[in-house]
Amino acid sequence: MTNSGGRRAVVCVNGGTGREVPGTWSATLKLLVRHVAPEFPSIAFLEVRYRIKSWKRLTWCIDDCRAAMSLAVEDGAEELALLGFSMGGAVAISAADHPLVTTVIGLAPWIPDRLDVATLDGRRVTIAHGSLDRWLPGIPGVNPKSSLRGFERIRQRGIDATYTIVSGGIHGLAVRSPRGGTIRLPRAGHWAELVANELRRFESG
Repeated sequence: MTNSGGRRAVVCVNGGTGREVPGTWSATLKLLVRHVAPEFPSIAFLEVRYRIKSWKRLTWCIDDCRAAMSLAVEDGAEELALLGFSMGGAVAISAADHPLVTTVIGLAPWIPDRLDVATLDGRRVTIAHGSLDRWLPGIPGVNPKSSLRGFERIRQRGIDATYTIVSGGIHGLAVRSPRGGTIRLPRAGHWAELVANELRRFESG
């Protein structure tokens, strides 16, 4: 947890894979929190570490997200934002029915056509997706057309939602190097500024 004790908290929800492997923190969210948290000292940031980071265990991942939300509330949070990257977009949407959630931010989110988006009713939703997002060697991908379909379903419900294409963006802000470090991807700074803008709105209530 970063900036513990904030009245508002952002629960950062990681992506996943088709393989059933132990959860690790996302390079994208690690870089993002490092970049934006200093600007928001009154907001707590928690990053969900799944037991198994796989869409084959999506229900487990949602439960892990809910556990992190409960931890944020125990730490004093009275209002929550969910920040979901890749598969974490589906997890965040599924967990958004928590009564303290007011904001959901999806970064290159996976929004399956079968996913119920009624959980977002009454929330503010922001989706950003890289224009060049696709599977690349060593970098997973989510086609922006899929998140656009999800956005259209969200808007059809009358939900306050926006959709931004990050020109030249790939899949998120960063990937891990073979030695465990963080490698920034193109347009990482633009992604971070989009998130910071939404957090300013979240902070102001």
